[in-house]
Amino acid sequence: MHFDQRTQAALREVGLTREEVREASELVSTAVDRDAETLREFFERDVVYSDMELAHSASGINEHAVEYLDLFTHGSDLRGYLRFDTWGVPVEGGRVLSSDVVELSLGPTVHDRVRFAHDEDALR
Repeated sequence: MHFDQRTQAALREVGLTREEVREASELVSTAVDRDAETLREFFERDVVYSDMELAHSASGINEHAVEYLDLFTHGSDLRGYLRFDTWGVPVEGGRVLSSDVVELSLGPTVHDRVRFAHDEDALR
């Protein structure tokens, strides 16, 4: 179960049984697995666009050549690595905003939440 002890206690305090807390935990894990699969599929293309702030870019929207997105999940955690053509960044979370836009929480060197789209107009 991925809920910490405080969360488990709070859920039981509002009336959930241990079995219901366990079921909720399993539902969260299933949702994270489903999101990870959707995110992997989203990045299975040659190019994506982002609103990532880049040091050498004057544009608010940037084009990226994608090599791969490698993700793993554990409970409610979603982590991995996003590899572009010339660089990569750790992924520390992500969510599907729509069929056209996703958001990843990127680790070092970016340290930000970044939206990605298949079409740059979806980020405007």
